[in-house]
Amino acid sequence: MAREAGISDKQLRHRDVARLSRDTYAPAALVGALRTRLPAVLLTAPPGAVVSHATAAALWGVEIPLRPQPDPRADLTVPLDSRAETRADRRIHRTHLLPDDVTRRASLPVTTPARSWRDLAGVLPPPALLAVTDQLLDGRCTRADLERQLARRPKGRGCARARAVLPIADARSGSPMESVLRWLIHDAGLPMPDLQVDVHSDGGLFVGRADFAWRDRRVLVEFDGDHHRERKTFVDDLRRQNGLVAAGWTILRFSSADVVGRPAYVIATIRRALR
Repeated sequence: MAREAGISDKQLRHRDVARLSRDTYAPAALVGALRTRLPAVLLTAPPGAVVSHATAAALWGVEIPLRPQPDPRADLTVPLDSRAETRADRRIHRTHLLPDDVTRRASLPVTTPARSWRDLAGVLPPPALLAVTDQLLDGRCTRADLERQLARRPKGRGCARARAVLPIADARSGSPMESVLRWLIHDAGLPMPDLQVDVHSDGGLFVGRADFAWRDRRVLVEFDGDHHRERKTFVDDLRRQNGLVAAGWTILRFSSADVVGRPAYVIATIRRALR
C-alpha cells in the first residue's frame, strides 16, 4: 500500500514515521491519538475484528482507574476461528459476538457500551469495574442493557464481579476515584452513603454539595482530586468546609494517595466518624 502511494522504504524508516507493527506505520506525531492508531491497526486485522475491552471504553469516553501503566496495545475481538495473534500494537481476544453487540463509533467497528462492560468485567477488579459501570450509566447505556448482557453470559470469567458491582452502580458518581472509594465503603460493610448531596443550614441556606453523605449521622466524605489543588478551588473548598462545620457536619476528606495507598485507614476513619 505504501509503495502504491509513492512512499519508499527509506521514507518509512524516517524518524517522523512510527512503526506500529511489522506492517503498519503512522505519523509519529499522531501515534498518541487513539483515533489515528486504531485505523492503522485495523488495516491488517482479520475480517470481523472489532475494537473491544479497554480500547472500546476509551472510544466511549470511559476512564478506567487504578491502571498504573495503561497498555498501549489496542484490544481487538476476533472470531473464534481466527488465527490472528497478539502483536506489538494489538491484544487479541477470541469470543463470539452477536450482531447487536457491535456498532460503529468514529467510523470504527466497536463493541457497544454494554458489551464492553461485560468484557471488562472479566479483566478488571471490582473497584475499577464499578467506576466503569457508573460512567456507562451516565447516558451511555441503561441498567437494563447491562442486565441483558449479564443474562447472555451468566457464567464464565467476570460474572461474579459483574453481579457484585451492578446493584450498587450509580450514575451520580462524580469521578472514577469516587466510585473506587464507594466500593471500599461497600466492601467494608459500612452503610452506603447518598451521593452528591446538597447541604443546607438549619435556616434553610444552601451551604454546599458533598460527594457522600450519611444524613442521619451528619457525616460527609469528600474525595479531593488533583483539581482541588488549584487556588480558586482550594479557597472555595475552605469556605464551603467552614460553612458545613458551622452547620454541624463532620467532614472527612481523602485523596487518591489515601484511597489507593491507605484504604484501611480510610475505612477506619469513616467507621469512627459514623459511630
